[in-house]
Amino acid sequence: MRDPTIAQQRACSAQGSLVGLQTSAFWLPYFPPDMRFHFNAHNSIIYGREAGREGDEYLVSDPVGETVVRIARADLEKARFAKGILAPKGLLYYATATPASPDWAKLGKRALARATNAMLRTPLPFVGVRGIRMLAWQVSRLADDAHARLYIGNIVRMQEEIGTGGAGFRFLYASFLQELGELTGYAPLGKLATDLVEIGDRWREFALAAALMIRGRKPFDAAALAARLRELAAEEKRFFSELDAKQRAWAC
Repeated sequence: MRDPTIAQQRACSAQGSLVGLQTSAFWLPYFPPDMRFHFNAHNSIIYGREAGREGDEYLVSDPVGETVVRIARADLEKARFAKGILAPKGLLYYATATPASPDWAKLGKRALARATNAMLRTPLPFVGVRGIRMLAWQVSRLADDAHARLYIGNIVRMQEEIGTGGAGFRFLYASFLQELGELTGYAPLGKLATDLVEIGDRWREFALAAALMIRGRKPFDAAALAARLRELAAEEKRFFSELDAKQRAWAC
């Protein structure tokens, strides 16, 4: 085997454990052809292994698929060891134990701190609020041509179909905040969940405006799209700053 993590992957999946994997979206054969591109930070969950026509096949739970999918070991290895930016390098992760009585408040504070740090204090210019502002600047420089429409189309695809931006993931995180608030009794999380749903709606409005432009139903206006992104960056900064403050004030 090319890497000891493959042995661990096989052992965990054979025992029925869940194994998270970082992969390249381009090399996953169950992806629709129009959604395959070189993105090396796609995460999937392997939950089983069975014998197939070409040897081992892994059972995959992936948010891109509407149903459970299978992938041959050779294809999975290619996706896990793809080269390029953010190369996964065979990264996998799994739980080593399940606590009998989780301390939801302690775990929740840790999770909130991690999210707010990523959104507000990352040193990377293409992550978090800084990343949204950088994207707005790049969009503002686009001309009205085929390249611009392809560029905007990829943004919408990353938002609404495959990536971790946009409305869908705001709604997911809002659900997490709501559930965490119910589990711990920390009331401010419920209000924050409602606020984040509203921000998710704004992301969906941006995606709709962009889609209408690239399909020719409305005039292409890069400045208008960039302005929407700058507004979203401001809303995200306000929201995560408030979440950060509530997390720090949370006594548990």
